[in-house]
Amino acid sequence: MVSNMSFKEKQIKKVQEIEHVLQKYLPKQEGYQKLIMEAMEYNVMAGGKRLRPMLMKETYRLFGGEGDLVEPFMAAIEMIHTYSLVHDDLPAMDNDDYRRGRKTTHVVYGEAMGILVGDALLNFAFETATKAFSMYPEKSVQIGKAMQVLSQKAGIYGMIGGQVVDVASAGNAISKEILDFIYELKTSALIEGAMMVGAILAGATEQEVQVVEKIAKSVGIAFQIQDDILDVTSTAEVLGKPILSDEKNEKTTYVTLVGLEKAKQYVESISMEAIALLQGFKAEDSFLEELLKSLIHREK
Repeated sequence: MVSNMSFKEKQIKKVQEIEHVLQKYLPKQEGYQKLIMEAMEYNVMAGGKRLRPMLMKETYRLFGGEGDLVEPFMAAIEMIHTYSLVHDDLPAMDNDDYRRGRKTTHVVYGEAMGILVGDALLNFAFETATKAFSMYPEKSVQIGKAMQVLSQKAGIYGMIGGQVVDVASAGNAISKEILDFIYELKTSALIEGAMMVGAILAGATEQEVQVVEKIAKSVGIAFQIQDDILDVTSTAEVLGKPILSDEKNEKTTYVTLVGLEKAKQYVESISMEAIALLQGFKAEDSFLEELLKSLIHREK
């Protein structure tokens, strides 16, 4: 029974369920343009923590959500996250040759196809999310609100906005205020989008959705600071991507700004704030809380 499973076993099972959802919503590889579908699958099914769709599903369950209404959005947010990684790896951006332990898209398919794969995944993400309207027409208002949140958190007021400031700041020393802004948008925004969409689709109140947004913001910032720490303390084998890439790209991070020990303290305190807020919802299942805690101590 699930209740007797360890957290790790539950997590593996949930990742498998998410991957089944992703396979279900990926396009069939057919037609003259099937190369793009193949490249989309190469990226989406490359593995990874599936953190965003997992947070979405668990938040959906936290507020009593049942059924498959959330599934198109789970697939959509993973496609959005994946497209951002594909574009991040391009020569014009981070110029990384490996991601999740295998060659990046531009290395396998060429730079032009790398750009197009990212474009395709972003467009197809919204095409996928809109399938919820025909699945549950009676929930169109909630679906519309969820679409609005997803669009905003992925765009210029969210992930892309953070990415813009990040790219513009490369090679320059920046303040903690600017760094926090980058992290809040570049990383937190999509995590906020994931958890907020889950809450909205389950019928949470506006006030509850606002609390969820605060939890997700803290989780996202802690997650990104942990990323900074791992870039210095981990190995390429464990991470599945190059280490010291922040140093290579002359990026200001929490480690360069406040030092390794203080960065670790920030991760701990920010994460504890998020967990305290989450505990206010008195969840029946502790998995979501365990998941947030696991992000603090992750090694990859």
